[in-house]
Amino acid sequence: MTDASGGMTSGRRGGPRCVALVGPFGSGKTTLLEAILERTGAVNRAGTVAAGTTVGDASPEARDHQMGVELNVAECEFLGDRYTFLDCPGSVEYLFEAEAALGGVDVAVVVAEADEKKIPALQLTLRLLEERGIPHILFLNKLDKTEGGVRDVLELMQPASKAPLVLRQIPLVKDGATVGSIDLALERAYVWHDHAASETTAIPDAEKAAEVEARYAMLERIADYDDHLMEELLTDVAPPTDEVFGDLVKELRAGQICPVFIGSAERGNGVGRLMKALRHESPALDETLDRLSLTPSGEAVFQVVKTLHTPHGGKLSIGRVLSGKIVDGSTLFASDGSSDRVSGIYRLVGKDQQKKAEAVAGETVALGKVEPAQTGSTLTSRKGGVEALVALAAPEPVMGFAIAALDHKDDVKLSAALGKIVEEDPSLKVRQDQDTGETVVEGQGEMHMRVALERLEHKFGIKVKSQPATVPYKESAHGHASVRGRHKKQSGGHGQFGDVALEVSSGERGSGFVFVDEITGGVVPRQYIPAVEEGVREFLEKGLNGFPVVDLQVKLVDGSYHTVDSSDMAFKTAAQIGMREAMAKLHPVLLEPILKVSIATPSDATARINQIVSGRRGQLLGYDARPGWDGWDVVEALIPQAEMDHLIIDIRSATQGVGSFRQVFDNLAEVTGHLAQKILERAKAASQAA
Repeated sequence: MTDASGGMTSGRRGGPRCVALVGPFGSGKTTLLEAILERTGAVNRAGTVAAGTTVGDASPEARDHQMGVELNVAECEFLGDRYTFLDCPGSVEYLFEAEAALGGVDVAVVVAEADEKKIPALQLTLRLLEERGIPHILFLNKLDKTEGGVRDVLELMQPASKAPLVLRQIPLVKDGATVGSIDLALERAYVWHDHAASETTAIPDAEKAAEVEARYAMLERIADYDDHLMEELLTDVAPPTDEVFGDLVKELRAGQICPVFIGSAERGNGVGRLMKALRHESPALDETLDRLSLTPSGEAVFQVVKTLHTPHGGKLSIGRVLSGKIVDGSTLFASDGSSDRVSGIYRLVGKDQQKKAEAVAGETVALGKVEPAQTGSTLTSRKGGVEALVALAAPEPVMGFAIAALDHKDDVKLSAALGKIVEEDPSLKVRQDQDTGETVVEGQGEMHMRVALERLEHKFGIKVKSQPATVPYKESAHGHASVRGRHKKQSGGHGQFGDVALEVSSGERGSGFVFVDEITGGVVPRQYIPAVEEGVREFLEKGLNGFPVVDLQVKLVDGSYHTVDSSDMAFKTAAQIGMREAMAKLHPVLLEPILKVSIATPSDATARINQIVSGRRGQLLGYDARPGWDGWDVVEALIPQAEMDHLIIDIRSATQGVGSFRQVFDNLAEVTGHLAQKILERAKAASQAA
């Protein structure tokens, strides 16, 4: 049974829906959102990415780079139902942004195009949805620019999806050009009109054979999960339309199939049919709650999908009310039991905010100034909070820069701004390097890092300088040396006197620093021995060449003192003099950190990855199939940290933008010859410049 709009009425439930728009970079998600907003009357005219007039991608960084760099939210109404669309960035560098956004959605629309180069990125998107059990529809975009048959395109895409890609429409072709679509479930043709509703028409005689063949292929696919339908097909019984739609709805919601719709977002073609599919076939809130294992109890439950810091309104927590009702001034509790009052509820359309008095179950809104809220957290009106509904872990960084404010007056301001940026985007990390003292910002790739630094200037007014993070080289030594450190100074009144005999020897790699007190007979009074150790430790912090010294054993074996002139400072200085002499006598060696790197790559790029590793002084340990990922490998290697700079750029270039890696410290290895000399010269030059 169909309604006046040509959609099935059975199985449809009202209430606000939340839909994620996901897919590879450049596939047209933001353009599709504009087309939806135009078709539903939310905007008068669809904007364009090129002109910088879209509702989404409104930040200066998105406008400058003409790409999504953060989640965008827009709301509209269609045939009496309310929808919130979450437009997610498509770049693999912003995959975490999409992952966080999926926490409370009912369904996802995967926007893709017939570009073989983007299939690995499509696989990443589909994998994210499949792992979380989120029903999804694929919208095959840019059909007006697609060469070749739609079914050929789907055959190319199918390996990226675990669920069957079920074609719901085929192109309506006239004079060699696609002018509309034929709906295989409704068995109707639609002639497209740019930026307007389609015109329903009979299926042309020339297309009937293709429609019958494509419809039967669709029915075969969905019959895999319905024995009754399979029996009807085997006995040449035409299944009723209600039964066909019932199967399509059930199997979409169960994640057994991924229906495929076609169109051109740029022209507004195919948008109406997509919206009707969302209206009648996508899950409603109750099924989303089942998927999240949440039983409504009347208490308010709010899932945070994005955190923003606005210039004047402070912190905003964007998310969906999954249960109950939230009013302005409500107290909400985080999972750790901390709480805060809601200071403002806002409806979002891009960068515009409209204040609301309340938000009910199903609505996606922004809550003002709820300090305990973090991206991915679950807030509730229940005292003490509830366990987070979604397990969200930010990916490990793959690129980083050392940064500093251009104006030292901005140092404190920079620290606060970095805290806000990381809260907005948890896939960024900020750390203080203990060895070098540098502030290091790390992220998911070149564009991710560039946008983060631009945001510091655009949003927080802080200009920074950046450079590759300093490699934390170390020094050690081979052999044994016996030395005497003596410090004597007379300058009127009390003088300074300290005298120590040290035996310095190399330790095993990884043994660290060991200090041994072997003083007998009080030749060095007990109160000065800690000062001797402190002097040794201070010397080891920078050694002879500016690098920390490791894996050394120092024994205090003898010494002398003066009853009046000896002091802690004198013995500390004597120890440093002795250590300087000892390191000169020993055979000092330069050590560099070696990282164990696991690189995930499509199998057809594995050979190129091996070459990249070898070209960076890396040692290949081998590779194996990536568990659970058909057509992917994991390459294991040891790579010097000094060779990691921009590694991700080479990997992404070799893997059509989808490769990534994880890294952990493995060991310290000696650097010799010309390379060691070059490192020492650079360190000396940097020390003189400072």
